[in-house]
Amino acid sequence: MLDYKLLEALAAVVDAGGFDKAGDMLGISQSAISQRIRTLEVRLGQPVLVRSQNPRATPAGQRLLNHVHQVRLLERDLTSSIPSLAEPATRFPVALNADSLATWWASAVGDFCTEEGILLDMVVEDQDVGLRRMREGDVAACLCSSPQPVAGARCIPLGVMTYQPLATPDYSRHFFPDGLNNASLQSAPAIVFGPNDQLQHRFLAQVGYQGKFPHHLCPSSEGFVKLALAGMGYGMIPEIQAREHIQANRLVNIAPGSSLEVPLYWHFWRHGGELMSRLTRKLQDSGELV
Repeated sequence: MLDYKLLEALAAVVDAGGFDKAGDMLGISQSAISQRIRTLEVRLGQPVLVRSQNPRATPAGQRLLNHVHQVRLLERDLTSSIPSLAEPATRFPVALNADSLATWWASAVGDFCTEEGILLDMVVEDQDVGLRRMREGDVAACLCSSPQPVAGARCIPLGVMTYQPLATPDYSRHFFPDGLNNASLQSAPAIVFGPNDQLQHRFLAQVGYQGKFPHHLCPSSEGFVKLALAGMGYGMIPEIQAREHIQANRLVNIAPGSSLEVPLYWHFWRHGGELMSRLTRKLQDSGELV
């Protein structure tokens, strides 16, 4: 049988980012945390942590962390029948993309979190990193555009987000007086969310351009829109986020009729318990995405 005090120490070290902070989190000394980790490793016959400035789990430790997250969710289910087990609030770690967080996510889960008494630990990551964090046991669920589930998890489609290449009318007239062509796309500054963001590249490939282009990097969905409104560049912006600006003609599509549809998928552990099932149904029924 697993000793859950030892697993709790492992999770605390990874969550807190160190032994001292893990001790503070659990209300015990740093040496007691170290002893619990050593005991766990002796029982397993292999290390569970990579000792570094920010300790991280080994492959064996990652499997244990996945188990810890699922057990926590299952324990949460018991509170409906045994209220004395309930804590003031249950923390629920989830990875999601920035555009969802900036647009529809809060409306979809707000009432649910209040009714269920859960607190979200939201980690904003691109899809590959989000799924890796789920695989490594850092989060219990992930929202991203990848349809490929990690081992032991399920993946369901929630809908699509439509992106348009938007800029101010003045920007569009200045950089694209004759429409989009190789010369204009080589000189017109774009706005890109980050080095792993491929939406801009997909749009340019769609209009037949494969070359380099100048661009700002802006890892903020809200900031992304503000840069576009300031005339600093054009970028792929979610239609639902820019709808008012489009209707007011503050932003226009630089390639009228062009858009990209990005599907969104909800990844969650198969044995995540009733809380996970209820959250999944809530997301499916929210109607925030089409």
